[in-house]
Amino acid sequence: MDLQAYFDRIGFAGEARPDVATLRALHRAHLKAIPYEAIDVQLGKPLTPDPAAAFDKIVTRRRGGWCYEMNGLLGWALTEIGFKVTRMAGAAMREFRGDFTIGSHLVLLVDLGVPWIADVGFGDGTLDPFPLRAGPLTVDGYEFRVEALDERWWRFHNHEFGGAKSFDFAVEPAEPAVLAEKCAWLQSAPESHFRLYLICQRYRGDEILQLIGRTFCRVRPGLKEERIIASADELVSVLKDDFTLDVPEAAGLWPGIVTRHEQVLAAAAAS
Repeated sequence: MDLQAYFDRIGFAGEARPDVATLRALHRAHLKAIPYEAIDVQLGKPLTPDPAAAFDKIVTRRRGGWCYEMNGLLGWALTEIGFKVTRMAGAAMREFRGDFTIGSHLVLLVDLGVPWIADVGFGDGTLDPFPLRAGPLTVDGYEFRVEALDERWWRFHNHEFGGAKSFDFAVEPAEPAVLAEKCAWLQSAPESHFRLYLICQRYRGDEILQLIGRTFCRVRPGLKEERIIASADELVSVLKDDFTLDVPEAAGLWPGIVTRHEQVLAAAAAS
């Protein structure tokens, strides 16, 4: 794991120091350069919360990653620079699904005299890190909100078109076993969204791009446009051209993607 190779991957050329300016620059550069993706779950390739595995995949092989990989890699880099970083067990959509989701998201707490939250692993969350305090948060026109739920738990509310609406986190170190267990569950459980859908997201220019199954969306503040991917070849092209992901084997996922899309439409029509 080489820090300069990570800097090259995200296009960071400044002086890296354990300060707010460096944290912001790295956070934004990471999200602009590296797509959020969980294609390997669909392909049946095992993933772990190990930052070394994330480095190999994201930096060496120039893929993207999901929360355990994206935040795992950023957390490693920040620690190498000299930041004090705590890995926390987040809970995606806990407001709807309860405590079962604890560990389904990895969140970073960065100590800069006051606590900051760094999160490049939520797919379409905020481009910038933010100090931990309750209230609204506007970044590049996208509206977010941070809520203190009680003395222990906090909730991050995503923008109005977010792929996931929220995640919760407690300000305490994560138990590695909790993260590993939930990482494995998300890859193996039939009801896991990552098993059900091919998911990719990224920031590009002033847009957020989202691919959920065969639905491709372009999001700007206050505006969402979507279209339906028509074929396996188009899927592979969108992954390569729009998400910088050269994964030709994704074409083999197409029949399952189409079947799941039709199931969702049928369920919506019946409800």
